Amino acid sequence: YALNSWPREKYVVPSTYWCYKYTCRYSLYTRTKLGYIFHKRQIRKAQERYPAGHSRTQPTIINGIKIIPVPILSDNYSYVVIDTASNMAVVVDPADPQPVQACLEEEGVALQAVLCTHKHWDHSGGNRALKRLYRSCRVYGNAMDNIPGLTHPLSDKDTIDFGARLHFRAFYTPGHTVGHMIYMLDGRVIGGPSSLFSGDLVFLSGCGRMFEGNASTMLSSLDTVGSLNDDTLLWPGHEYAEDNLLFAAEVEPCNVVREQKLQWVLQQRGQRLCTCPSTLAEEKQYNPFLRSHSQDLQRALGLQQKQDEDWTLYRARVLEELRRRKDIYKDR
Repeated sequence: YALNSWPREKYVVPSTYWCYKYTCRYSLYTRTKLGYIFHKRQIRKAQERYPAGHSRTQPTIINGIKIIPVPILSDNYSYVVIDTASNMAVVVDPADPQPVQACLEEEGVALQAVLCTHKHWDHSGGNRALKRLYRSCRVYGNAMDNIPGLTHPLSDKDTIDFGARLHFRAFYTPGHTVGHMIYMLDGRVIGGPSSLFSGDLVFLSGCGRMFEGNASTMLSSLDTVGSLNDDTLLWPGHEYAEDNLLFAAEVEPCNVVREQKLQWVLQQRGQRLCTCPSTLAEEKQYNPFLRSHSQDLQRALGLQQKQDEDWTLYRARVLEELRRRKDIYKDR
């Protein structure tokens, strides 16, 4: 996540003083022009370091719907979703308009809309530029999140249709930000699996930081993902697979499915290959943030449900402990 590049000292256990300083930096990044300036600097640095992108990607084609991951910054993905029959295209989270525009031009498609998961610049930084380039382009997102260039505010479970085959449903999933949304491309229309564009809610074996919500809020959003069909393809906002699976090994060292996935990811990342997509069936087996119900995980964390403790509140406590350990693991 781009904010992790914002200069700050290392920490082990967050203190009140650290939390205050981090909150100030977060506010600067999300609410001022300094954040956008910082974002532009990060784009330049990433372009110098990864002239061809941080990862090598291949399109996935499902009955004429082409999904192209576009590597942006040091670990972000934008997604270009194309109906090859009509040459209509939709873009998810265009942080940097340049590689997205290059992809659209190479594919020879007409951009209909931007689907923006949340306000952070590493997901929304290219909204306005693409809207200027493609005058009829609409920008969708949640109004609570102050999405740059927003033209079409969305609410939970709103549907968005582009032509006969690109049918999306938006889900309101706060926690990472107050207005975070995820978008599911309906696979039933095309006779294939659905595709979930999850922004910073869920990654391969991970979940986003709880910047603007508590554990109960985030748990409810994660349960939204957990309720979707197992064959749904997961397209996350970042290439965090290796780090996330290594953390998962610390909290569930005996999870065989997780170990198998880690070995595959290590092979992929050794060649700088993209690890997207996974399936929700896979994630439910090895992603600890979707497994707060697991007794094995609870025991590994040293947690036990208290007498008369509500089950959902207990699961939120498990999630909170998981996220705390992940934050420490990431920054140690």
